Amino acid sequence: MRCVSGDAGCTQPGELALRFDKASGISIDQHTAALSKKRAAPDKVSTMEKARARIEPPDLSEKGSLKDGQPQRSDDRLFMQLLAFGGCTDSAAIARQLQQTGVEGVVYEDVNDPRGIAVLSLTQSPEAFIERVRPALTSGPSAQLLLKPEYSMLGRTYSLGYEPDLQDTLVARPRRTVLNPAWRWAVWYPLRRSGRFAQLSDQEQRGILAEHGAIGMAFGAGDYAHDIRLACHGLDRDDNDFVIGLIGKELFPLSAVVQSMRKTQQTSLYLDRLGPFFVGRAVWQSAT
Repeated sequence: MRCVSGDAGCTQPGELALRFDKASGISIDQHTAALSKKRAAPDKVSTMEKARARIEPPDLSEKGSLKDGQPQRSDDRLFMQLLAFGGCTDSAAIARQLQQTGVEGVVYEDVNDPRGIAVLSLTQSPEAFIERVRPALTSGPSAQLLLKPEYSMLGRTYSLGYEPDLQDTLVARPRRTVLNPAWRWAVWYPLRRSGRFAQLSDQEQRGILAEHGAIGMAFGAGDYAHDIRLACHGLDRDDNDFVIGLIGKELFPLSAVVQSMRKTQQTSLYLDRLGPFFVGRAVWQSAT
């Protein structure tokens, strides 16, 4: 069929190159070339899928040193959550309720608030915080408590890679520490390291942590203070890195260990934040 100039849909020689797709701003010829390239996309997708298949997923297990000549690995961790409240007139009633509902943990009376308490709960299954702890703290005598969100802390035990008894480090020892009836005093606080610490070499980091750890071990050897170290990456509302618990028979040594650690490189040079501090004494601890 012969095209007559002026007919609808008639294109004069050279006119095709001047037609544009108004939506994309490219010529029809360019648009056609792009479509041709897209037809080759399945081969590229196939290549990408093959590449993904070769990517190894991260190993999330905790690791310790060799034990009986075998490497230690574990997927067990102990989660701990501290929730502080005001408006409590009967801490013993709260303790009885938690005991009756099967919550494992501690009820502390807040030394800085005559109507304040804190509930420390611990579990290997974090679902328990929602399915058991939450109902217990929103019913009965707990229903009138007023949450102090600035003291809320949640963390998990972790390994450094050279623990001689990995299972004891991750689960048994932290549980024994917070539930020991002889160690009723506690200081709990979060902290965040500065980005500068992450930029240090592994050797420099080990030296700084060793200085810090030596103080903790010395206080522990004298039965003055025993520490709980929890990682809280992505679990803390204020984006902290760790939750620390200092547990002991008396309050003064817990203050003294904090004072001693203020002089270390980690605390004086590589911390962005420290605290707030919750200080309390256990009025109830579940059985170990």
